[in-house]
Amino acid sequence: MSYALHLKCRDCERTYPLEPVAACEDCWAPLEVVYDYGKLWADLRREDLATRPPTMWRYKELLPLREEPYVGRQTGFTPLVAVPHLGAALGIRDLYVKNDSVNHPTLSFKDRVVAVALSKAHEFGFGTVGCSSTGNLANAVAAQAAAGGFRAYIFIPAELEQEKIIATQVYGANLVRVQGNYDQVNRLCSEVAQKHSWGIVNVNLRSYYAEGSKTVGYEIAEQLGWRLPQNVVVPMAGGALITKIHKAFDELKKLAWVNPASTRFFGAQATGCSPITTAAKRGTSEIDPQKPHTIARSLAIGNPADGPYAVKAILASGGAGEDVSDDEIVEGIRLLGETEGIFTETAGGVTVAVARKLIRQGRLNPEESTVLVITGNGLKTIGALQGRIAESALIRPKLDDFEEQFLTARATTAA
Repeated sequence: MSYALHLKCRDCERTYPLEPVAACEDCWAPLEVVYDYGKLWADLRREDLATRPPTMWRYKELLPLREEPYVGRQTGFTPLVAVPHLGAALGIRDLYVKNDSVNHPTLSFKDRVVAVALSKAHEFGFGTVGCSSTGNLANAVAAQAAAGGFRAYIFIPAELEQEKIIATQVYGANLVRVQGNYDQVNRLCSEVAQKHSWGIVNVNLRSYYAEGSKTVGYEIAEQLGWRLPQNVVVPMAGGALITKIHKAFDELKKLAWVNPASTRFFGAQATGCSPITTAAKRGTSEIDPQKPHTIARSLAIGNPADGPYAVKAILASGGAGEDVSDDEIVEGIRLLGETEGIFTETAGGVTVAVARKLIRQGRLNPEESTVLVITGNGLKTIGALQGRIAESALIRPKLDDFEEQFLTARATTAA
């Protein structure tokens, strides 16, 4: 059974039935799923989850499906990893990485949102699905559409990373490359959704799609032994992920599954596309759109739909927004790889680099528990590192060459 009651406008609070509706008809604000928390509290116990498979669907009552999931049955419950070596490098005593770079099936947190969206598309009877995307969503929709037998149309900026383009085409989706940035692609996709009866995951299915991000928050709490971290650093593109982790923590408090401790939310962006962090620094939820120019293309949304709500979640929690340069992003990728053996895409480099910057600024308490949310795999953005990492030495197949090039050089450096 479903515990979802209806959709509600985030601004004017007008309610709508649980249908594929894109936005509020009165004020055009996003719609959000509302649940019967009283019935959830009565029917569901935290202990019930222990017997369930380790996927995102162990929290199925807190997701908006009427039926069993149609796709993505193995998605979620990615590792929460204690990272002491990275913590020592950053100066944080109790540091964790929520590692969605190993999520099933396409190695990003977008697999979660697509699993919910395409399962709802099946419930609504859509045979064709689609999305506008900066890359990870394209991969996830294409893969899960193939698994679910949907016809798929994926709209992307033409200059997207080649790795992500190939990882979309391999699933047989119709790839639509558009001359323009993500915001222009998204407008086109919205027009397509208005004319054709398709399930567009981040348009008419957006209210349901976004709910999948809550499972990141549920998992963090459960993997910490049903406690909330004192700080969480989250990369932001459209801004939905940070708001949904915030919602997940609030829901767990309503269900009395965690102690009502407070968590400070820190939003991370690239300086080359930082509309949300710029607003947060000004202390306002008014977003000024920007033209993206950054290697972190998965975060390159200049006019983020959930930006105002992301800022509100950050500031209300006592957190902050911060951004970093492309060089700092590369340093963040390398630091996570060299200290913990985790290869993250550029968005993860943003998260690590912002955490380091916040520590240096004295805005992130190094004595408190902190979770860094890593949303995608480094294999997706290898091109961003080309020319930024020195080539290794080339030697003849001779022991003397090896010792001279590596061991002698190392001994000289150590001395």
